[in-house]
Amino acid sequence: METEAGRLVGFVRATSDRALNANLWDLWADQHETIQADLILALVQAALNRLRRELPGCSISLAAPPQALASLERCGFVVNPGGIRAMGLQL
Repeated sequence: METEAGRLVGFVRATSDRALNANLWDLWADQHETIQADLILALVQAALNRLRRELPGCSISLAAPPQALASLERCGFVVNPGGIRAMGLQL
C-alpha cells in the first residue's frame, strides 16, 4: 500500500498450496502513520477478499506482530484456535 506520493506505508505477502491452505506473511504498516490500525485492517481485508475469491474453502493463517491483534480479530482471526499454537524461527 502506498500513499499518493508513492511512499510505502503497508505490506502483506500471501502464499498458498492452491488447494487447502493459504498464509499471509510479513504484515507490516508504518508505525509512524497515525492510522496504523486502519492500514493493517485494509491490507488484511484486501488480501482476504482476494484469497476467498481465488481460493474458496482454503484455511488462512497469518504471521503478524502483536500490535496487529486487535485489527486482525476484527477480521475474524482467532489467536490459537482450539488450542492450536504455532511457533516461528527468525533466521
